[in-house]
Amino acid sequence: MTSTRATLMQVAHRAGVSLASTSRALHGTGASPAMVERVRAAAAELGYSPDAIGRSLRLKKTFQVAFAVADIGNPVYVEMMRAIHEVLAPRGYRVVVMSTGDTATSTVDLVASLGSGVVDGLIVSPLRTDDRLVREIQEAPVPVVVIGRALDDHGISSVSTDSAGGIGQAVGHLHAIGRRRIGFLNGPLDTTPGAARQRGFDAVVPTDRSEVEIAGDFTVAAGLEAARRLLARAELDAVVAANDLLAIGVIRAVRERGLSVPEDIAVTGMDDTEIGRVFLPSLTSVSLGSTERGRAAAKLMLRLADDPDSAVEQVAVPPELVVRESTGGAP
Repeated sequence: MTSTRATLMQVAHRAGVSLASTSRALHGTGASPAMVERVRAAAAELGYSPDAIGRSLRLKKTFQVAFAVADIGNPVYVEMMRAIHEVLAPRGYRVVVMSTGDTATSTVDLVASLGSGVVDGLIVSPLRTDDRLVREIQEAPVPVVVIGRALDDHGISSVSTDSAGGIGQAVGHLHAIGRRRIGFLNGPLDTTPGAARQRGFDAVVPTDRSEVEIAGDFTVAAGLEAARRLLARAELDAVVAANDLLAIGVIRAVRERGLSVPEDIAVTGMDDTEIGRVFLPSLTSVSLGSTERGRAAAKLMLRLADDPDSAVEQVAVPPELVVRESTGGAP
């Protein structure tokens, strides 16, 4: 039986370049844009598809990188995943998405399993951390990049943002538009984002606890339930929510009370997600650079994959307030 599958040698011949140049162009390593276009056009004409299994066996790599998060449905993680894929795919890597759940133990178990040879590296955004997780990452048999600030002091490559400072930006904007009775709706305080965002609010708003409410999770449903409690006991003219999903819950709770956003109560979120941008009213939100953090994490992963002994690097992406209709901005 003969095979009609095109070979790498045939692609090289059609493109008129060497076999080595053809391989580099197809895998996105060390080839000029013109060379890449030329080789890929030849591959498309011949119907060539790489032999992924053979390549993995030859190089002793899976060409898979795991992206692990607590909730794969959260729009922040979806934006990160897209950005990670955009960076890794041209280098021949696939992104495998994994859900860790919301406990540090489940993340520890995932990191501990990396020696099985399923992936060549891990990009992880842990919701909760502890000493066991730090040790597992430090001793992991494959490169690990963390998205988040919690492990910056432990010699681990990471990409972070200043969410506490972002809360300060939101409060400063509300003060600028004349709002003074500002409440805060946060997620669980034992999480990395919850703790950071609470510090940010406490630093800029002198408040008693009646103006702060803690939701059971960073979801719309949890935000609605917590916002009902907050609005029932506090007379506010603005609410800062710790993420966009909580902010949408706040807007629903405001409307349930026969009030309007932003005329009666202005609302801000955090993460600048697509759902916040298209919601009515569109959501004033602090962008934490989800796409930029994803790209930066993927670039760190490629550097570590090429040279596992390269220096630890921490990349910081600054927050940026985006003003929209929920605080009276332009649609």
